[in-house]
Amino acid sequence: MVKVKSSMELDAADRRILRVLQRDGRIAITALAEEVGLSATPCLRRIRRLEEAGVIARYAAVVDPARIGLPIQAFVQVALSSHAEDVVSGFHKALAAREEVLAAWAMSGDMDYMLHVVAADLDAYAEFALKALLRMPGVKETKSAFVLTALKPPGALPV
Repeated sequence: MVKVKSSMELDAADRRILRVLQRDGRIAITALAEEVGLSATPCLRRIRRLEEAGVIARYAAVVDPARIGLPIQAFVQVALSSHAEDVVSGFHKALAAREEVLAAWAMSGDMDYMLHVVAADLDAYAEFALKALLRMPGVKETKSAFVLTALKPPGALPV
C-alpha cells in the first residue's frame, strides 16, 4: 500500500505566494505582498501557515554543481539483494552518510532505488561506485546513467 501525505487546500492567494517564493525565496515580505495583491500582515500569516503545514518544506540556494567543481552528475539505479528490514535500514543509513548522493528515491519496477549523484570527475565517481556504493548493505546491482546536458533542470512546481 502506498502512503500519500494529505494535501492542503490552497486558494488563489496561496498559489500566487508559492509561485513567487519558488522564483525568489529571499523576496522581502513587502515586495511579495505587493506582487500577490495582499497587505504584508496577511501575506506573512499565509506564509507561516504554509510553512507549518509543510507545504513550504525549507528555503535553500540553488547552486550550480559544475561551478563548484562537481561537473559529473549520474542517476544510479540500485537493486538490493534482500528487503529484510535490517538490510534496508543499513542501506538507508549508509546512503545518508554519503554527501555525493544529492537525492534518493525508493522506486517501483526492476530496481529498488534511484540516486542522484555528483562527482568532481569520473575517477571520483568510480571511487564512490566501487568502494562505497557496491559495499553498502544489501546492494546487489547498480546501473549508472550520466547526465550529458541538463535540458530542463529542476524547477518550480506548477501551483
